[in-house]
Amino acid sequence: MKNITVIGGTGMIGRPVVQALHDAGFEVTAFVRDEAKARKLLPAGIHYTVGDLRNVHDVDRALKGQEGIYLNLNLNLPDGKHAWHAEREGIDNIIAAAQKNNIKRIAIISSVVMNYQGMNGFNWWVFDMKKEALEKIRASGIPYTIFYPSTFMENFMTTYRKGNRILLAGTSHHKMYFIAGKDYGQQVARSFALLNKEKKEYIVQGPEGYTADEATDVFIRNYTREKLTISRAPLALLKFIGIFSNTINYGYNIIVALNNYPEKFEAEETWTALGRPATTLADYARTVS
Repeated sequence: MKNITVIGGTGMIGRPVVQALHDAGFEVTAFVRDEAKARKLLPAGIHYTVGDLRNVHDVDRALKGQEGIYLNLNLNLPDGKHAWHAEREGIDNIIAAAQKNNIKRIAIISSVVMNYQGMNGFNWWVFDMKKEALEKIRASGIPYTIFYPSTFMENFMTTYRKGNRILLAGTSHHKMYFIAGKDYGQQVARSFALLNKEKKEYIVQGPEGYTADEATDVFIRNYTREKLTISRAPLALLKFIGIFSNTINYGYNIIVALNNYPEKFEAEETWTALGRPATTLADYARTVS
């Protein structure tokens, strides 16, 4: 396999995947809405197709002459359950175009924490949507690779960090196996190089497990560019504000799932097949800018 289209390549985890695919020698085409913006974020030497995932003709054009596709379909946080979503209506357009263009493999990033759905009475439409998207891919007849990552280290510089503070909420009851985007991207690239007609699903985890408090302590101790402190938001307050804000409601639900999902280390098969992650959380904190 040589030619791969990436949908969702400019985001926090899409970028290291594009970089890893490019470094591994694949011809990468990024399907984007704003090429000028994307060129500032992605490596030189990749190709671009401009379009909108809502338009099946745009998606069809992006997949012409391609062999594989990688999907990172983010939720538009301000939108609610009944809006258009990439992982619901968008996945239908992608599969239709993939079948039309004889795509040889679909790879998609999902989430290990969505397995919290149904535990302790937890029920969230976002996790239902993610599960339904995967069922559509399994039923497409196209070989697929599904990745279920634990929490990404990059969240410390984006989701968790607010100025010089790391924001936590609630109590983290179980360890999460933090993974660096760079290591995950290399695993994705290896999967495209190794797999042929297999249908594979991989748990993606890093080398160390921490609760949110333990991980924050490690990150702060090793991040030397400036002094960071911890702030705590009452989970009940987030739940209340979430009644009026889809974005806050998303944050509340994902925090509840992360705090309570009993994650176990299950990445042996992934490490054997696709390589062991090399980056520790301390490594990441020391090197991130």
